[in-house]
Amino acid sequence: MPLRFWKYHGLGNDYVVLDAAEAGETMEPARVRVICHRNYGVGSDGILLGPLPAEEAEFGVRIYNPDGSEAEKSGNGLRIFSRWLFDTGRVGEDEFTIWTLGGLVRSRVSDGGRQVTVEMGRVSFHSADIPVGGPPREVINEEIEVCGQVLTFCAATVGNPHCVIPRAEVSAEEARALGPHIETDPRFPNRTNVQFMQVLDPASIRIEIWERGAGYTLASGSSASAAAAVARRLGQCDRRVAVHMPGGRLDITVADDFAITMTGPVTRVAEGTVAEEALAQDV
Repeated sequence: MPLRFWKYHGLGNDYVVLDAAEAGETMEPARVRVICHRNYGVGSDGILLGPLPAEEAEFGVRIYNPDGSEAEKSGNGLRIFSRWLFDTGRVGEDEFTIWTLGGLVRSRVSDGGRQVTVEMGRVSFHSADIPVGGPPREVINEEIEVCGQVLTFCAATVGNPHCVIPRAEVSAEEARALGPHIETDPRFPNRTNVQFMQVLDPASIRIEIWERGAGYTLASGSSASAAAAVARRLGQCDRRVAVHMPGGRLDITVADDFAITMTGPVTRVAEGTVAEEALAQDV
């Protein structure tokens, strides 16, 4: 059977949304890979499957990476899913709740769906929460050797794992070269998202992103959240941080307890159906 889809992007980070009532409540990795493939499928940085039943929230969503693995949380994905709920008449501009594998979030749509604010939850730097191997500790300013370089990093979780590497300057070339090695470093048992972070001033940072299961990415809401929290934890930024990425800017507020509020745009791209013969491919 053909499969109906909706496609959106948040600052160039694009997702396909599938209605769980039509697609089922789980996705086989092979089907995820073909839908996300940019030559053989629709092409996207991931799939959002929902709404799903959730005891503690109004809606549930599952988030799939292009390699077929499942992500606990995605900031851009949550904004996009919120916009889809709005576009399909399931929510208005009042606050609502969404369940993810990485925890409960609160979301609010504004400007006719073009802006979405998500309360992402509280960032933790503790090794057991992220997780990071070794003794229990806050993972702040530790060293990692990658491709013959010794880098300083901080680790964090906002429901999914992140490795933030402060740099004097950041580049896409460095993220592409070093990101895959850091993602799969054995100290991160669940792999990790990677951010190379440049602090511009107390109110703004720039990041380049290597996303677990997706590769080099133009923007990431959870990466922006983790990097802003690390910048504040290091005393380099204030509560309100503008996070600049290749795809654009997200506005992050980091509370005193490191709870994160993220605001940014969502753009509707297309809707249509994936043909049955495409879904039958093995890529």
